[in-house]
Amino acid sequence: MVDFRLDGKIALVTGASRGIGAAIAETLAAYGAHCILVSRKIDALRQVEEKIRQQGGKAESMACHMGQMDQIQSLFEHVKKTHGKLHILVNNAATNPYFGDMLGADEKAYDKTFEVNLKGPFFMIQRAAPLMAESGGGAIVNVASINGVRPAPLQGIYSMSKAALISMTKAFAKELGARKIRVNALLPGLTETKFAGALIENEEIYKYAIQNIPLARHAKPEEMAGAVLYLVSDASSFTTGTYIVCDGGSLA
Repeated sequence: MVDFRLDGKIALVTGASRGIGAAIAETLAAYGAHCILVSRKIDALRQVEEKIRQQGGKAESMACHMGQMDQIQSLFEHVKKTHGKLHILVNNAATNPYFGDMLGADEKAYDKTFEVNLKGPFFMIQRAAPLMAESGGGAIVNVASINGVRPAPLQGIYSMSKAALISMTKAFAKELGARKIRVNALLPGLTETKFAGALIENEEIYKYAIQNIPLARHAKPEEMAGAVLYLVSDASSFTTGTYIVCDGGSLA
């Protein structure tokens, strides 16, 4: 039998206060994982934590900014002290502060995009890997984007950061395989989140986007969670260094 259960597993999910991150955390908890919910603001996390608890799951909340190394260090010190182990890491937190031609972007927007979308996940993995190795292995999922394969108009810098995240996923998969740690990525297409709200709510842009999606609609956040569940469970025990595309056929 294919086993998707996560009983006894400790899972850390960043960007878990809403959207795809919240949906992933709720799903992992529903399948038995104890979820550590991470985001910049603790109040929004509490709502997700309460929802998980009401549904019979286990969760706790921790505030952490993915661009601040001292906060990442404190986060993992807490995980090690409280749980002594870690089995699952989902790097979902991301940002896209600039929408426009790359020639018009300033240094601040560039730095912030790569700080959160690439630097943060890199050092999260760097700190998670030793703890996972001590726990007998683990699974890491980096939430990238189809933009990392095919850059989107007016989202050049964001697309670059996601392309780098895909490359980083493959590099870590090769390096961490001997430690029984699998590293994969999820590539969502257009999904109904606050992050993509500007695209979905703009009738002209949305009409253009839908024309390039064979399923002729955008996704709900929960439609991303099943792929992550597969990637972090024993169902994908021989899967590493690759990505799953959930885009309604956009890249077909």
